[in-house]
Amino acid sequence: MQTIQQHFQVAYSYSIYFTRNLFEESNPLLRSFFEALHEPGFRRKALVVVDAGLLPHYPELPDAITSYFSTFSSHVHLVPDILLVPGGEQAKNDPALFDQLVRAVDEHGIDRHSFVIAIGGGAMLDLVGYAAAVSHRGVKHIRIPTTVLSQNDSGVGVKNGINYHGKKNFLGTFAPPVAVFNDLTFLESLDDRDWRAGISEAIKVALIKDRTFFAWIEANAEALARRDSAPMEYLIHRCAEMHTEHIRSGDPFEFGSSRPLDFGHWAAHKLEYLTDFSIRHGEAVAIGIALDSVYSTQSGLLPAAELERILTVFHTLGFELYHPKLSENDKLNLRNGLQEFREHLGGQLTIMLLERIGKGVEVHHMDTDVIASAVDYLQALYPSFAS
Repeated sequence: MQTIQQHFQVAYSYSIYFTRNLFEESNPLLRSFFEALHEPGFRRKALVVVDAGLLPHYPELPDAITSYFSTFSSHVHLVPDILLVPGGEQAKNDPALFDQLVRAVDEHGIDRHSFVIAIGGGAMLDLVGYAAAVSHRGVKHIRIPTTVLSQNDSGVGVKNGINYHGKKNFLGTFAPPVAVFNDLTFLESLDDRDWRAGISEAIKVALIKDRTFFAWIEANAEALARRDSAPMEYLIHRCAEMHTEHIRSGDPFEFGSSRPLDFGHWAAHKLEYLTDFSIRHGEAVAIGIALDSVYSTQSGLLPAAELERILTVFHTLGFELYHPKLSENDKLNLRNGLQEFREHLGGQLTIMLLERIGKGVEVHHMDTDVIASAVDYLQALYPSFAS
């Protein structure tokens, strides 16, 4: 018998739009998107899911969405129920929310030619994207991110998922959206923590890929900290651009163990669980980046002067770079995060460290004594956390 060798490629293409007041009837962007997809005699549906945390800031949002869609009802039919789900990491921890979304897809007849539209922060987008991806083996989904973190990082990529058995993103798929609409107006509703937290992902990608971008963040750190909108808009656009460039040119579905965009994330993911998600993902990423940067210096990779620049930027932005959970149980709980990260990667442990600002280097082993020393270094910077 002869062997049959199968080989094919699937092309993905989607746009990331930047706008303001997306659901104002005078804004044609979303309407034009659907009109471009219109086929005579073909009636598509749209199921909209909204992060409930938006409503205190935008109580008129459901009515605005309904009114907007009424202006082009011949192209896409908005189902009558706009679903509200909680935002934040709890969205990814509650299996009942996943069940609710899949049930809505079924009850409203959302097929593979229809759309699930998610409006909210990164965790909520992850949940909705996962529900869409596994319903009918893939319903088209549109992301409308509403936080800095989701507009510059998670919302523009190809991954989604939920947490399971105490492990972050244990269940998930690679399912690109058909479009992303970054409505910058939503950023005005963020509290200072969420405004700040999303900047950590921009620092991350700058540190491993673009020294010039890091220098720009360094020069604009005070303006970003006081919530100036112009530098934030540039930061989001540049960060999103770099993420999409990496996805396009690298390993978009992560078949290998190399994940440079996960710099600082092995410790961040573990810290989120150790704190019962009391800290934001971006706050945990900032701590994880700081930890791996200190480790890089103590391992002889990153010059001390460059480490000082990194820590100063985080400090200027208002981040705290230590949490007592890092040291808990003689740091064993944190170190267990390495094994969990290896299992999540599959195969060989691969961790991104720094040789210099703008240039990362991958290693396949981390010294537990140096990890402990790096934690102690960060704790010394924040003596108020001393036990």
